[in-house]
Amino acid sequence: MMELILWRHAEAEDGAPDLERALTHKGHKQAEKMAAFLRNRLSEPIRILVSPAKRTQQTAHAFSKSFTTDPAVGPGASAQSVLQAAGWPDAEGTVLVVGHQPVLGQIAALLLADSGNGFSIRKGAIWWLSRHTSEGDYQTNLRLAIAPENL
Repeated sequence: MMELILWRHAEAEDGAPDLERALTHKGHKQAEKMAAFLRNRLSEPIRILVSPAKRTQQTAHAFSKSFTTDPAVGPGASAQSVLQAAGWPDAEGTVLVVGHQPVLGQIAALLLADSGNGFSIRKGAIWWLSRHTSEGDYQTNLRLAIAPENL
């Protein structure tokens, strides 16, 4: 079974260059709140893939200092590049992807509804998907979708 957790970076400052945008004070609080929530629900090993953008790096740091920075999940990434980097659907265990809209919402829509339209994922929120075999068929399920303000 594979668990795929899509975590959109927390609230960030406006400005340019895009890759250097840092989390706001509120964003740091959102990241810490979600990280605490995840820590209580996840067990090792977890593979963590993080966009090279500063705001995603800061979001991920709230959860763990040990992660892989991967341009394949960075701004402008395609759903296919993120899924390939995560090893979906064949990897075993849990993969946490800390990235951006609209690609995270596109991944959720593709895996859950076979749609290219995409869902809206709020800043700092997670969408937790699982894939398992049931009666010979693969099934993808939404285990949880929650924003930090709902914790």
